[in-house]
Amino acid sequence: MDSPAPMTAANALRVAVGQCTSAGRKATNQDFHGACIPREPLLGVKGIAFALADGISSSTVSHIASETAVAGFLEDYYSTPETWSVKKSAQQVLAATNAWLHAQTRQGPHRYDADRGYVCTMSVMVLKSATAHILHVGDTRIYRLREGVLQQLTDDHRVWVSRDRSHLGRALGFAPHLELDYQTQSLAPGDVFLLATDGVYEHVTAEAIVDALTCAPDVTPAAPEGLDRAAQRLVTLAYEAGSDDNLTVQLVRVDAVPSRQPDEIAAYAGALPCPPLQRDGAEFDGFRIVRELRASYRSHVYLAHDIDTDTPVVLKIPSLDQRHDPAYLERLLTEEWIARRIDSRHVVRAWPRVRERQFLYIASEYIDGITLTQWMHQHPAPALAQVLPIIEQIARGLQAFHRLEIVHQDLRPDNVLIDRKGVVKIIDLGSIQVAGIAELARDGERSDILGTAQYSAPEYFLGESGTSRSDIFSLGVMAYQMLSGRLPYGTSVARARSRAAQLKLAYVSVVGHDRDIPAWIDRVLSRALHPDPQARYQELSELTYDLRHPDTLATRGDRLPLIERHPVAFWKGLCLILVIVIAVMAARQ
Repeated sequence: MDSPAPMTAANALRVAVGQCTSAGRKATNQDFHGACIPREPLLGVKGIAFALADGISSSTVSHIASETAVAGFLEDYYSTPETWSVKKSAQQVLAATNAWLHAQTRQGPHRYDADRGYVCTMSVMVLKSATAHILHVGDTRIYRLREGVLQQLTDDHRVWVSRDRSHLGRALGFAPHLELDYQTQSLAPGDVFLLATDGVYEHVTAEAIVDALTCAPDVTPAAPEGLDRAAQRLVTLAYEAGSDDNLTVQLVRVDAVPSRQPDEIAAYAGALPCPPLQRDGAEFDGFRIVRELRASYRSHVYLAHDIDTDTPVVLKIPSLDQRHDPAYLERLLTEEWIARRIDSRHVVRAWPRVRERQFLYIASEYIDGITLTQWMHQHPAPALAQVLPIIEQIARGLQAFHRLEIVHQDLRPDNVLIDRKGVVKIIDLGSIQVAGIAELARDGERSDILGTAQYSAPEYFLGESGTSRSDIFSLGVMAYQMLSGRLPYGTSVARARSRAAQLKLAYVSVVGHDRDIPAWIDRVLSRALHPDPQARYQELSELTYDLRHPDTLATRGDRLPLIERHPVAFWKGLCLILVIVIAVMAARQ
């Protein structure tokens, strides 16, 4: 286990850990366990990870599987992008481990006998902010002791063929594809989590576990040695009760639960003052103000020069109305935090932080160009050949977000810049939703709609969280506007605050107006702009492919269900059928 990092922040997640493992009456210990308590900033954005694996007794190589699974998870989990959610990070790592173990079995002498291959059961727990994320496959178990009540959190994946005979239904390395259980549990100070293999829990009663964790005088002190002794006690009890299996126990006590914001962002939000509004020619923090680019109720944006390099840069500082709003200041700093983690030609880049800052603001590269709004004014009736490259470049920028589990949420023409070389860049990341940060929010927390109503997807107005399909809808709105000069639904989307109202939204074709737009482009737009996110394109790559391959689109269109090809006709037909059924039933009475 990694040594705990010193916790200096009052709101840091703090835990105490105890663990014990023994081969028991067996010659070889096929169990493997581990934990990692990283230092900041990983502690805040990735959390504390625990893993326990149990090799199957019928295999002579399963100890390799359990050791590989635990060691690989604890190393690779922290190498996944900081923006990913715990669920995606853990699932990706465990799926890769499963594929490797299964391949090792297929290449060995027992390629057709998984019971003698590289197979193990596994339970993983990641504590992040105020939440425990639990992933599980097999028959290792995780329990939680809260206020004297012991609760089993995981279910065993065993198939019972008789009262005394069973076999594993799922395990790591057992099949080419991995099916994991995933759940979350809230954390509270004083919670104790128990991870154990079947050699322990099958021979120790729940009462004995509670007694070991609450009644022993050496468990209550804050020192982790008390938990080590409690783990040892449970292993000893199982051995004395006749267990003939390997014995492993991990204990995790939650001593403090943090606030929701990542440590790096919280440190700046709480420690730095907001700067005064700037005048042309003013200097601060190594920048010289050239002029104000724009101002809104949320922020003031300036063109400045980095004095050290004489390079143009854009500075954004909070407006006077927003500088006392902690949520806004957090979003502002998150904007730069994200820009440093996205590497795309089509997304604005954060300015390198080479000096210690004295004020709260963000800095980004300066892009010499015009907004998409200005471009549309200059090109009121653009040709399709002019529009498609812009759509594709925006899509490539969005793909960089979506690969990191980030949703832009405020994609609109004013937030898209086109430079003098025709390169399109997405700017203004202040409304972004990051999966890895969103899961830090307390239960029940929900922010207001941050995007612009005319370009926001319908699901936002139902109080739902945005997904990558929400960004696809916004991209579809801009494409529709460039080609037709109007919005696809006008202002109706913002007024549709129920499912029923959204089902009445009628897409108006862009074909047949005063512009020469092919019918297949209209089909792409109608799908991207569907009110139901499940009926839209699932990936941006599908949309951009269809924009350039009308023949493939036409062929696939014949296989689309009626509800996607003609949603209004589908619902009218369904209503007619229901009326007929009701009439027939009434006539029979």
